[in-house]
Parts: sequence; C-alpha cells; structure tokens
Amino acid sequence: MRTTLLAATLVAAMPINALQSMAWQGVARAQTAPAPKVSQQISDGVVRLGFLLDMSGPYADVTGPGSAAAARMAVEDFGGTVLGAPVEVVVADHQNKPDIAATTARAWFDTGGVDAILDVAASATALAAADIARAKNKVIVFNGPGAVRLTNEACSPVSVHWAYDTYALANSTAQATVKAGGDSWFFVTADYAFGQDLERDASAVVKAQGGTVRGSVRVPLNTADFSSFLLQAQGSGAKVVGLANAGADTTNAIKQAAEFGLTQGGQKLAGLLVYISDVHSLGLKATQGMLLTEGFYWDLDDETRAWSKRYFERVGKMPNMSQAGVYSTVMHYLKAVRKAGTDETGPVMQAMRDTPVDDFYARGGRIREDGRMVHDMYLFEVKKPEESKGPWDLYRLVATVPGDKAFQPLSASRCPLVKK
Repeated sequence: MRTTLLAATLVAAMPINALQSMAWQGVARAQTAPAPKVSQQISDGVVRLGFLLDMSGPYADVTGPGSAAAARMAVEDFGGTVLGAPVEVVVADHQNKPDIAATTARAWFDTGGVDAILDVAASATALAAADIARAKNKVIVFNGPGAVRLTNEACSPVSVHWAYDTYALANSTAQATVKAGGDSWFFVTADYAFGQDLERDASAVVKAQGGTVRGSVRVPLNTADFSSFLLQAQGSGAKVVGLANAGADTTNAIKQAAEFGLTQGGQKLAGLLVYISDVHSLGLKATQGMLLTEGFYWDLDDETRAWSKRYFERVGKMPNMSQAGVYSTVMHYLKAVRKAGTDETGPVMQAMRDTPVDDFYARGGRIREDGRMVHDMYLFEVKKPEESKGPWDLYRLVATVPGDKAFQPLSASRCPLVKK
C-alpha cells in the first residue's frame, strides 16, 4: 500500500518574490500509514523534485499542467517514497522569462530543499536554469526544451537532455522532406535559442541533401499576427516553409498560412516541432500529409496505449513526447536514488548513466557523456480525415529512426566533456 501520496503544486501567476519565499511551501502530503524510517542518506528526509514549466503561456498546452500531471503519476506509481523518504513535486511558472527561471532554481536549491529539477519548459529558460544547476551541483533534466546546445556548449556533468532536440527533429524531418522533392526552403523562426538552433540544424540538413535555403525571418515569441512573416515566405518562392517554432506560435502560423493560401499556392509547410496536441487542435483537414518527428506516440504499442489511457483519464487529452518524457524521467531518477542509496548528486548521476532506460517511452535508451539520452525517434505522416478512426488517431508511422542515427553523433559534439 502506498504510504505517501503527493499532492502539492505551486503554480503561478505570482510575483517572483512570492515564488522565492513560497515556492517550496504549502506542499501537503496525505499519509495513509505511518511513514517508514527514512534513510540517513536522504539529505533532509524528503526527496523534492522541481518542475519549471510554462503554466499559462504559449507552451502551456505542450508542457504545463500536463507535464505536472505526468510527474505526479510517476511518483504515485513508484509508491510515493524512496529509501523511506516521501517524494514531493514542486511546480512553478517561469512565465517564459529566463531571469525568473534562474531566480526560482537558485531559491529552490539554496533554501527550498529541491534535490533535482526534472524539467524546464522552453530553451532560453532551460539554459538559464542549467547554469544555476551546474553552479549548485544539482541534477537537472530537460524534456520540454529542444536547443541542441544543451548537450553541446552548455553541457554539464549534472544535466541530461531527455525527450528530443533540434538536431533529431531537423535530421529526420528535413531529410525526408528534401528527398520527397522539397529542396528549397524558407524559415519562419522563433527568435530565441530553440528556434535559432532548429533553423541552423535544419538548414545544414537541407544543404547536405543538395537543397537550398532562400532565406529566413525571426519572429518574437508569442506573436499573434504572422501575416508579414508569411508574406516574406510566399515571396521567397521556396517550395517548403519551415516553421522553426513551437506551441501556440506553430498553431498560429499554420492557421494563418491556410488563410493566406500559402499551401494552396503550392508551398508546403514543414513543422519542425509539431506536437500531437497541435495536430488535434488544428484538425486533420489543415494538417493532413504533414511529415513530423516525435519521440513518442500514444498508439505505438500496447504499453504506450495502456499508459496513455491512464494519462487521458486524468488529463482529458493524450500525452505528447515531452509529457510522457517527464514520467519516464521521474521514474528513472527515483530508481537511481534507490540504487545509489542516497539523493546526493554524484552517486545519483552515476546511477542514472549506468542504468539503461527501458520503459514504454524508450527501449534500451542510454545517457551519453554529453548528457544526451539516446533513444529511437519516429517519423510520422499526419493522416487524412477519412483515414482516422477517432479523435486522437492522427499519425501514420513512416519510419523508426534509431537513436544513433537520429541524434548528433559524439564525433560532432561541441561538449567539453566529450573525449575525442
């Protein structure tokens, strides 16, 4: 019987001073039996897991409450305790501001008793939090952000990049699109670390395949009106308009591209980070035929379907790769704490690296020296409306891309931890 069930979440539209003083408070634990004796190797008698998410902004639908729910599911499924210590989840809204992400991470580590941060939504905020984790020697894992620099220039001994990255997305989607005849590109790019990395990586793949890049335009985060940017894309005459953005920015761009008649005019959209929730929201009529890459799909096999059904019952929608990745991350971290016999960073990181990731999310996954968790990626084509058998039956599997082919090879790594 589970001795401890987690019930605590901090969310936020609250000022940063409130986050600093309250982010670790109000965490309630409902106990159904006397707590067992806690191992002396658990620093303060509690294992606290932090999640810095976008709870109300452009990435709230693809991370946010859904990622927090996945974290709680994992803690409950693990049994609520590890080494006799209760496990708590603490959640804060960083509002997509790197300074808030950094300040909250510092406060959590310094006085909040947070042992590890197991997701930071968006790349700019992730890079800011990663600097704090490195300085404080605390574990930090990323599922929501995609910037490949997290395992290159910004790699560290305490960080792991779990779900996907810009290299894997660009490598799989751009290759398939160019091979299908889309050999000239124009990029509509989110103007921050993630978008810039995604454009760079996709451009390199397009050129390596013999294609050309006719230009790009940088778009501020959370832009509502894409008209001027899409007009530039139309004017370029490129066969493919690559959307190097995510979340609400991607769905807004796709909707407005349809209104502008961009695809009707012969150009093809390539969503370089498209989540299942985006496709579901936009509908198959608007997205049919689009090629996209994901690290997880709820309908891959019996295990993914079983877990996703439980998630759906709790959240009311199917999980995406980042949300499923959070569950996988929490389970792997707690197993590492149990194996190491402590929540001390060094032994836990070693146990995480030594233990293969083998669950419904990743079969035979492994954490490399640059912090990249290598696992298979999947190239999908969005189904036509008449092919779908239900509201979330959205993808047709085109190819499984082995992890060692999907992610950047270590020979090309810019991470100083990689020995060459």
